[in-house]
Amino acid sequence: MSETLYRIVALFRKELLAILKDAQSRVTVFLPPILQCLIFGYAASFDLNHVPYAVLDRDHSGASRALVAAIDGNGYFERVATLQKASEIPEQITEKRATLVVVIDKDFERQLMAGKTAKVQVIADGRNTNTAGTAQGYISAIVADFSRKWRNDNGHAAPPGVQVIARAWYNPNFETRWNMIPSLIGAITMMMTMILTAMSVAREREAGTFEQLLVTPYRPYEIMVGKALPCMLIGLIQATLVLLVAQLWFRIPFAGSYLILYLSLIEFLAASVGIGLFISSIAKNMQQAMIGSVVVIMPFMLMSGLTTPIMNMPKILQYLTAINPLRYAISMTRQIYLEAAGIAQLLPEMLSLLAIAAVTLPIAAWMFRNRLA
Repeated sequence: MSETLYRIVALFRKELLAILKDAQSRVTVFLPPILQCLIFGYAASFDLNHVPYAVLDRDHSGASRALVAAIDGNGYFERVATLQKASEIPEQITEKRATLVVVIDKDFERQLMAGKTAKVQVIADGRNTNTAGTAQGYISAIVADFSRKWRNDNGHAAPPGVQVIARAWYNPNFETRWNMIPSLIGAITMMMTMILTAMSVAREREAGTFEQLLVTPYRPYEIMVGKALPCMLIGLIQATLVLLVAQLWFRIPFAGSYLILYLSLIEFLAASVGIGLFISSIAKNMQQAMIGSVVVIMPFMLMSGLTTPIMNMPKILQYLTAINPLRYAISMTRQIYLEAAGIAQLLPEMLSLLAIAAVTLPIAAWMFRNRLA
């Protein structure tokens, strides 16, 4: 047992030095997680801070001008055109000059004064459904607030008997980065760890040291463990970098337990490393290992719930996500980071990751044993 442990530690040290001594590898390990975290935090955002819109006011009344002023004063909308006729609308949308066109009908003020419903038409550019839907939601809120104030100021009706007050838990300002950055702890870690693991044996083959490794007293499972542990350690370091950027740069408050977070990450990395070692065992060179990693990582990313909810996917894809370790990692990191989830709440995801690791690691060990025999 002591000899086995000694051999694993020696191979662990050798693999770690091979990664860290190379200047290009050091940059690849430490710089991309920080840059990707910053890019996702600023660029990958569904929040709307600037919405160009055009207005067609057919009423030209005090009420219609007050509504337009409410939209202009919201802070999110910028009026880029004041239209005179309906035929000018298609050009604004088609040429992407405006995301929305607000059309105020004739008799807008008269309908309000009569206590009736005055209609406002909103024409949106549906080529970007997220932006259009969010912008329409903003407009609806502005119009509803304007209607309430108008009725109260003009004494046409009492305020509604039931008032709905919305409150968002875990992300009170609906900021995209609060949802995105914690998810990157798992996503970036998996991407880099799987690539490093997949390239570990391929690097030995290209350097000509693989045959030397075969004549050593190392058993196949010792080689597998010795190559897996450095990649897991690198993965934990990268996860820590993303965690620091989330807290120190983006100021996203961490609500959970660091111990539970790192325990979950170790489970996740064990499952991911098994997949990487499987790719490594069948790849003949580093190019094949890199291509194999990308082929596996891309579907995992798309079916992880990182950008689109899993419940919105077709049923067959929802079932396929059950074998995706990144799905559980993203779910756990979000729950731990934002909800302060405990072991009891995370138990289904943790058991799923254990099941995936229990399958991928033995398969990788079997492949190593047969490839090294």
